[in-house]
Amino acid sequence: MAIDVTMPQMGESVVEGTITKWLVKEGDVVIEDQPLVEISTDKVDTEIPSPGAGRIAKIVAAEGQTLPVGATLAVIEPAGAEAPAKLKVVAPKAAPKPEPAP
Repeated sequence: MAIDVTMPQMGESVVEGTITKWLVKEGDVVIEDQPLVEISTDKVDTEIPSPGAGRIAKIVAAEGQTLPVGATLAVIEPAGAEAPAKLKVVAPKAAPKPEPAP
């Protein structure tokens, strides 16, 4: 199941934050607690850590974008959740023709 990275509440009166810099890109493999993005609020500037290990499947928020607390910033696919490889379909071999009886 995918893990959403969301805008955290950085204080009681903080209702939004601005993405200042992404530290990862789509496709990167990350570990839990690895810094993913820098955000800025009216009270604090901080890095948001990864809530889990896996691969960055999608970055939803762009640098410079201001989002409310709880908004999705990115989506992480947990390790081992990659889409299964396409299976190669092999046609069965034709049965050998019986040889004519003498």
